[in-house]
Amino acid sequence: MIRRIHTGSPFEAKIGYCRAVVAGGFVHVAGTVGQGETAPEQCRSALETIGKALAEAGASFADAVRVTYYLPDAAEFEACWPVLVETFGDNPPVSTMIETNLIDPKYRIEIELTTLAPAA
Repeated sequence: MIRRIHTGSPFEAKIGYCRAVVAGGFVHVAGTVGQGETAPEQCRSALETIGKALAEAGASFADAVRVTYYLPDAAEFEACWPVLVETFGDNPPVSTMIETNLIDPKYRIEIELTTLAPAA
């Protein structure tokens, strides 16, 4: 069984995706950008959006198994580390950081996450 979680963002319909999919024992969260001027501000904002999707799926950051960070400038990643440590605490997932262009130059970080799905 597949369960799709939508946030109501106009981009979901425009681009053809949903924020998260619960399937195969996992919650897969789409790449998520946040609001703010700096990478840490956007990181925190993106994690808030992700956290809401996880809560709707019945999961949390403590269930995270993999996270991928996409940044147009790898030098900005270190400033996000305190936000990530605060978010994941004693339950850090495996992670990868990739330097790449994002859909709009105003975005400084995009976060994609996978967690275990709650037991049915």
